Amino acid sequence: MSWLLAALGFMALIVLHELGHFAAAKAVGMRVERFMLFFPPILFKVRRGETEYGIGAIPLGGYVRISGMSPREELPEDVARRGYLAQPVWKRLVVITAGPLVNVLVAFAILWGLFLANGSSEPTRRIAAIESGQAATGVLEPGDRVLMVDGRAGSVEQLSKQIASHRCAGAPRAGCRATAPARIAIERAGARRTVTVVPRYDAELRRTRVGFAFARRTRDAGPLRAADLSAGAMWRVTSATVEAIVHIFDRSDEISGVVGSYEVTRQSFDFDAQQALNVLAIISLSLAIVNLFPFLPLDGGHIFWALAEKLRRRPISFAVMERSSVIGFMLVMVLFVIGLTNDIERLRGEGFGVR
Repeated sequence: MSWLLAALGFMALIVLHELGHFAAAKAVGMRVERFMLFFPPILFKVRRGETEYGIGAIPLGGYVRISGMSPREELPEDVARRGYLAQPVWKRLVVITAGPLVNVLVAFAILWGLFLANGSSEPTRRIAAIESGQAATGVLEPGDRVLMVDGRAGSVEQLSKQIASHRCAGAPRAGCRATAPARIAIERAGARRTVTVVPRYDAELRRTRVGFAFARRTRDAGPLRAADLSAGAMWRVTSATVEAIVHIFDRSDEISGVVGSYEVTRQSFDFDAQQALNVLAIISLSLAIVNLFPFLPLDGGHIFWALAEKLRRRPISFAVMERSSVIGFMLVMVLFVIGLTNDIERLRGEGFGVR
């Protein structure tokens, strides 16, 4: 059942993205020739009015075909005036941004609903558990309340960053010890004391740590706070996605593809429906972000050239756009190959760590 739910979730994201383009194109008066779920060869199609609807055999996306997206198309006069390139820039921007915008709104709606229903889980200063064999073993205890690190107070995140500021000598390597110990002020059984712990480098997390987990508490969220939490979560996902793309070659192991996204969603449905919804929200937002990169054939490429035309005040040569699209195509293929390679390695190795 989980594979079916995951597939339906992906289909929903694709359909909603393309529906955004479709509805916007219809709203501004463009002629939509085809609305396709998945890519050809076409398995099923039906015509309603001037638009053909169909389902393809390759489940890697979908598309909306609008008349006149290429100046080389030969169209009847009544169709040509409703073509994409014949429209003012603002209409083209509305149509192209509608797809990613729908994905952003879907992600926000899912996260907002989850926060509204479940509240937020926030870390406290209380230590919940000590990892066996780590630097904190035998020094810190579950129930200790962390007050300061190196004489500095602050949020749980700031305390963790202060611990991570202790570095190994030279290039970091797995398990290396920091050159100086961290002084951690704690409260234990009502008494305050200071202990010293030497952080060790965690190669997977790319930082030093001492090996304990903060306890968490659940805090209810009303509509406004749920919206604020959703926006914060979306910003973190956006930053992480952009950073992964920017560091595509030196951090290529962080990139996942269609197979990985599907498998994580499927495993999440096996584990917990709420976690699966959270994963779908992240995928929906990531789909919007990647689509907004300014390279053809991505949506961001169409937005970039439409804005360039607006600033230039005359159409851009289609030959220039075609040549530049090679860069976009290469980027998409690089992302696809890296993501697929990583997914295969994870399937063959330790999996995707959903649980």
